[in-house]
Amino acid sequence: MNNKKIFILLPDGVGLRNFAFTSFVQIGEKLGWEVVFWNQTSFDLTEVGYKEIKHSGRARAKTDLLKRAKLEAELNYFSKKFQDKVYQDYKFPASSSGLKAQIKNQIVNFLVHLHTGEKGLQRLRKKLKASERKGNFYRNCKELLEKEKPHFIFCTNQRPVNAIAPLTAARDLGIPTGSFIFSWDNLPKATMVVEADHYFVWSEYMKEELSSHYPHINENTIHISGTPQFEPHYDNRLRQTKEEFCLENTLDPEKGYICFSGDDVTTSPYDPQYLNDLAEAVKSLNRQGFDLGIIFRRCPVDFSDRYAKVLNEYRDIIFPVAPKWEKRGEIWNTVFPTKADLQVQVNTILHSEAVVNLGSSMVFDFAVFEKPCLFINYDLKNQFSSDWSVKKIYNFVHFRSMPTGEEVYWLNTRDEISGKLKQALKNQDKKIEKAVEWFKKINFPPADKASERIWKELGMIYESENTR
Repeated sequence: MNNKKIFILLPDGVGLRNFAFTSFVQIGEKLGWEVVFWNQTSFDLTEVGYKEIKHSGRARAKTDLLKRAKLEAELNYFSKKFQDKVYQDYKFPASSSGLKAQIKNQIVNFLVHLHTGEKGLQRLRKKLKASERKGNFYRNCKELLEKEKPHFIFCTNQRPVNAIAPLTAARDLGIPTGSFIFSWDNLPKATMVVEADHYFVWSEYMKEELSSHYPHINENTIHISGTPQFEPHYDNRLRQTKEEFCLENTLDPEKGYICFSGDDVTTSPYDPQYLNDLAEAVKSLNRQGFDLGIIFRRCPVDFSDRYAKVLNEYRDIIFPVAPKWEKRGEIWNTVFPTKADLQVQVNTILHSEAVVNLGSSMVFDFAVFEKPCLFINYDLKNQFSSDWSVKKIYNFVHFRSMPTGEEVYWLNTRDEISGKLKQALKNQDKKIEKAVEWFKKINFPPADKASERIWKELGMIYESENTR
């Protein structure tokens, strides 16, 4: 009989891919854990055979304002601490439409003014938890935990404000908690909304990043595990032959395909034009005797029609292979991945020769398969936004993790695309090997053992807690 019970907290859908659609649960159960998802999403995990408790709630309005103030204050603190203005570029202008929004903005600005520096941030962290303790959601969480008595709460994402109440209730009851840092770019962006007893990061690089940005966190509570995000790439059961994949997606198995991986509209508002430029380059190469096409994989949370014109114009070159995600709301974190999309993504990579995008982490997905990546690195002459530039994107802190800057092919002008594609297809510059090294720096190797490492760390925490 299992005697170790863990709650996997899903405050939103972004953790589904890592922890519900991989072998994470099965590994834990083999090690004697009873795994229960504390599911705050609309996704029904019983459909895939998992135990779940549907128990959700909303953070208090005051907590949300404190969270907004904390984000602003942290970015100001990072700017001053690291003498780097780039942190201000992580700020997004708040809506000022309507009197209510304007009042909220004034409150947030006042809170930021009151809470400067590390001491001010300490007060904000305390106020976030104190605010949630006054709410019904916190009380309901506490009642649930007193009834279920789990031995550990593992939060799949450090960002959602509705995760504060569950983790605070657990810590108040003496139940150990942990939070997984969801993405490689999250820490400099001040997205550490929750506080936990333990933190699980992708690599030694990310551990150092966490320690430098959040020095109040004890290094002994930071666990290097890697991320389960890339584990499906190693699962041969997901792989199709090229003929099977092409038949399923109306592609030509005789062609070579370049994957264009789309970004969200905020990150890359000019993606359609970049896709157009790639199509022109492929058209030029085909006139030279190549037989290439483009697989277009849009950003899973982008349901806009902004690509319609270019897809229609180049329908003989560009072939959409859509991510299998489900839209259950209007904001990005209510669009849920599905298990079926794992196979779509794996085979899109497996049967593409290279990937083209603007600064996407797909560089690492392709590195797993030892395939090259080309980063778009030029602005357009007809840009409608004077505040956006590729230089701004690549100046973000997470790109500074590149060991040499030679891990990808840089497309510095539209005229370079065809020539750089030729180089990439021949791997003339050994960039694949360099990309693999970058991947090992970002994500602790071997990349297919992240779930096992997380459970190993959880086991040691459990033993430590229960031998005191």
